[in-house]
Amino acid sequence: MDRTTVVSTSRTPSGPECNSSTSTLAFDQHFTTTARGILLLTEIVCGMLVWILVGGTEYFHLSALCWVMFVAVLYWVLTICLFLIYLTGAHNRKPQVPWTTLSLCFNCSATALYLVTAVADALSVNQAIRGRHNYNCWAASSFFAFLTTLCYAGSSYLSYRIWKTQKRDTTCTY
Repeated sequence: MDRTTVVSTSRTPSGPECNSSTSTLAFDQHFTTTARGILLLTEIVCGMLVWILVGGTEYFHLSALCWVMFVAVLYWVLTICLFLIYLTGAHNRKPQVPWTTLSLCFNCSATALYLVTAVADALSVNQAIRGRHNYNCWAASSFFAFLTTLCYAGSSYLSYRIWKTQKRDTTCTY
């Protein structure tokens, strides 16, 4: 018996299980090197630092810091979801969803709410005793909240440029 015959017949899969391992999502390796990818990663890291620094203190005594926690955690989770959508290329699989408009609205609302959050966080620092744990954590979270606001503003600008370019390309002149 020939060795090539044995190897080729024993390794050939058959039936419907052949296509079960293929995925419809593709991993975009270069997304994290683009400006949008870098900004999203920075928003995730800085946003996580905001809610970790506030969450590690007794923030629940101040309603402003409860707002900071709400916004920070909400937009952190939504940003992770958006990052995964772009990283896996899911936005290309659903062309009926207006991803550029959705991204623009998301980033603009995140910029506005994070700006209010950063200001509320900065004003709450005065409620703590200087040099204590709460003071240091709230001051650091305030810094990262402003940094996250800048990142969302940058993402808003990039989303606006993409939205405007796409809108100009899709409009027809008669």
